[in-house]
Amino acid sequence: MELAYGKETITFDIPAGVSCEILDLKTLLPLDDPHEKIRTVLRYPVAPPSLGQYVRPGEKICILVNDTTRLARSELFLPILVSELGEAGIAEKDIFIVFTNGTHRPLSEVEMEKLVGEEVAGRIRLYNHDCDHKDELDFLGQTSFGTPVWVNKRVVRTDRRILTGSVVHHYFAGYGGGRKALVPGAAGRETIRKNHSLLLDERARSGRLEGNPVHEDLLEAALLAGGGFLLNTVLDKQNQILGVFAGDMEQAHLAACALADQAYGVELEELADVVIAGCGGYPKDINLYQAHKALDNAMKALKPRGEVILVARCSEGIGSDLYEKWAGKYDSLPELETALRCNFVLGGHKAYTIGKLLQKGRVYLVSDLDRRKARRLGFVPVKNMSEALAAVYSDNKKKFTYLMPRASLSVPRF
Repeated sequence: MELAYGKETITFDIPAGVSCEILDLKTLLPLDDPHEKIRTVLRYPVAPPSLGQYVRPGEKICILVNDTTRLARSELFLPILVSELGEAGIAEKDIFIVFTNGTHRPLSEVEMEKLVGEEVAGRIRLYNHDCDHKDELDFLGQTSFGTPVWVNKRVVRTDRRILTGSVVHHYFAGYGGGRKALVPGAAGRETIRKNHSLLLDERARSGRLEGNPVHEDLLEAALLAGGGFLLNTVLDKQNQILGVFAGDMEQAHLAACALADQAYGVELEELADVVIAGCGGYPKDINLYQAHKALDNAMKALKPRGEVILVARCSEGIGSDLYEKWAGKYDSLPELETALRCNFVLGGHKAYTIGKLLQKGRVYLVSDLDRRKARRLGFVPVKNMSEALAAVYSDNKKKFTYLMPRASLSVPRF
C-alpha cells in the first residue's frame, strides 16, 4: 500500500489476514481540453451574466484567488481569464489579484507565482489579504445573523470582482468555493470569527447548504460585499479538472456542488473497525489544522470506539497556536464547548471540532509533529506506519479495515 505524505510517499503492508477495502474517489473522466472548456464557460456560463456582459472597458477588476491550502488549478485558468478580460476591453493595468488567505498566513512571492503562473505573475499586480490589518478593511453592515461584515478595501472598492476557487465538501459550511472567496477569504478576523461561531449549530455540516446557518451567513456577507462573477473548478484525485463552472455566483456554485457530490462521495455498506486515512499529501496535510478534514471524513466510516491511523506530515506544524492552547486548557469537551459558546475564539473552534472526533475512537497520528504536542492534543503519536500497524493489529482480533488514500476529499455515505 502507498499513501502520500507531504510531498513524498510512504509504503506499507496491511497485516496478513486483515480484511481491507479501499475507499477512494470515483474514476471520472477529466476534461479533454480544459483550456477550451474554460474559455467556453466564460462566454457561455451556467447562468448569466457571461464574463463579457459582466465587465466594461475602463473598469477596475479584482480577481480573488485561493491560497496554497486549496488547489484550484488557478495557474491554468488565470492566463485564459486575463486573456478573455482583454477581449472584453479590460486593460491589464486595470486588473489585480488578491489572494484569499482568510486567517491563514500571507503568501511568499514564490508561492504567489506558483499559484498564478509565471506569465500572469509578470503582468498582473498581486496582493496578500490580511484579516488583521484593520486599515485595509471596509465595514459594510451586519448580516441577519448578527455578523459584522468587514472586507478588504481593494476588493470592495473595485468595480468588478471575479471569485475563483475550487469546490469540495466543507465540514461546517457545506461546501467550499463560491461565496467563500469573498467571505471568509477576503474578510476581517471578526467577520470570520462570528461566522464560524455558527458551526455550533447542528445544521452546520458537510454537504448541506439549505438551512445551514454558516452558509447562509456567508452568502449574505458576500452579497453585502457586492458579490461577483464566479469561476470555480472541481478536480479529480490527480488534480485534473473534472468540471468548470462560471457565471452567477450562486447558481454556478450550486452546479459545481452537484458535481462535487458525484466526484467525492464514496458509498459504504458498513462501518469499519479500523480506518487508515491519508490526507492526500501536500497541501492537504501541510498542518494539523488542515489535516482535520481527513480525520472528519475518516470518522464517518468508523464504528463507535474504533481506531484510526491518520497519516499527515504536518510540515508546518499544528497550524494554530490557539488550537493548541484551547485543546490543553479544558478537562472535558462539555467544558470546552461551554467556554466556546460564551467566547467563541478562532482556533478554539478547531480544538472543539477535533475534540468531538477524538471521542469517537482512538487516533494514531503518523506525522512530523513533536510527539509530546500530539499527545497533549489527544492523539496517540507514533514514529511510523510500522508502529501504528503494530498497535492496531497486535491483539490478533479480526478488524474490518478501510483504507482512505484521499480522506480530505472522500466523503463516506450510505
